[in-house]
Amino acid sequence: MIEIHASIHPTLGPPRAAERSPSRLARLTRDPRHFQITVLSCLLAWGLWGLDLEIRPAVAAVILGTALAVQWAGTRLAGLGRFEPRSALISSLSLTLLLRTASPALAALAAALTIGSKFVLRVKGDRPGGKHVYNPTNFGLAAILLLSDGAWVSPGQWGSAALAAFTVACLGFLVVLRAERSDVTWAFLASYGGVVFGRALWLGDPLAIPLHQLSNGAFLIFAFFMISDPKTTPDSRPGRVLFALLVALGAGFVHFVLFQPNGLIWALFAAAPLVPLVDRLLPGRRYRWPGKVDAPQGVPESAGETAGNGSAAAAGGAVAAC
Repeated sequence: MIEIHASIHPTLGPPRAAERSPSRLARLTRDPRHFQITVLSCLLAWGLWGLDLEIRPAVAAVILGTALAVQWAGTRLAGLGRFEPRSALISSLSLTLLLRTASPALAALAAALTIGSKFVLRVKGDRPGGKHVYNPTNFGLAAILLLSDGAWVSPGQWGSAALAAFTVACLGFLVVLRAERSDVTWAFLASYGGVVFGRALWLGDPLAIPLHQLSNGAFLIFAFFMISDPKTTPDSRPGRVLFALLVALGAGFVHFVLFQPNGLIWALFAAAPLVPLVDRLLPGRRYRWPGKVDAPQGVPESAGETAGNGSAAAAGGAVAAC
């Protein structure tokens, strides 16, 4: 007879309850979308009742309600199962902060285009359902600007106190996320900063001019909550740095060569279709939300759980939602 003696090493014993099941607070802090929603919601509330951001409560309600409704409908039509509102909230909050219109109908159309683009505009990849092309908020803003003259993008001149508070929140976002994908934000800030400061030095302008160009809320939302969207940026770090450089150069071309506004919006809109090519040339690991499970065959992997983002975000990186 062979006897089998089982022993449990003191360091390899059964996992403690805390190890088996993370606390609710740990689950909340692990997902960066909760931080994004908190920051953008506080900024929106401050804008509605503490600052003169020209945000109409009725228009804000229409954008948020339409975005959630389209997210719910898209989830049902795509067969994704559980309704996931967080990404739609990030995209719609960013859209509310940036879009200005007196028409609730245009606001609803912009919100529908923003969320609908996640489900419709996709490219095939190495995972079921592929990858959506555009940052949702970026697509919604670009589309409504092309379709109507009754909407425009806010320059984000919020005043020094609001700008300082939001800057601290954005930097805190990168710290909370452990910089896993903050590289695209830092690369963009360095590249675009080089463009505006280089132009000022070339023309002999005082440094106050480029500092003013970089000191607005719309720029911060773009850099920290839109271009850094992990679902619409390249998978590899070299690819993300290249992507940030292309967007920065494109924005500089629109602003300083074509002398047109909204250069950041148009540059990201033009560069987004290049991401599949960058992924092919510089492959990397596809980003997945914390705790995300594989999608069924044929079901879009990220349509229900993409950052806004909206604009434009990610565990360990800044996510944009604009």
